[in-house]
Amino acid sequence: MKKFKQEMMEFFEMTDLGLMNFFLGMEIKQNEHEVFICQKKYAKEILKKFKLEECKEMKTPMNSKEKLCKEDGTEKIDQAYFRSLIGCLMFLTATRPDILNAVSILSRFMHYASEWHLKAAKRVLRYVKGTSDFGIKYTKSK
Repeated sequence: MKKFKQEMMEFFEMTDLGLMNFFLGMEIKQNEHEVFICQKKYAKEILKKFKLEECKEMKTPMNSKEKLCKEDGTEKIDQAYFRSLIGCLMFLTATRPDILNAVSILSRFMHYASEWHLKAAKRVLRYVKGTSDFGIKYTKSK
């Protein structure tokens, strides 16, 4: 690693700041054997943004028996609000593959979201509240 840094410094103007702690809003914890990346701070920020800091936590991001569809008979909601919520969840999927499927399904309804879709999206946030310390761990292979 030291050799790589030296070679890079020969070609580019750069400063070695040591191990990273944060990058693009992602918390990074490193040691010689593993790297753990999470977005705990961001998760708390989006819970606050959507006024769900005090919500009840869920054990799963989506109800497997629930089938979302375009026309579900419930009232349409503010599309900008729903898009903002889904956009926040999409950014969170960078370190949260456990919510990726649910967010992918919900993103299909960004142009005609209803109360039912919003309820499902808020369920994902309630799941995130209880799992905000989840992330991705990369370990050194042997």
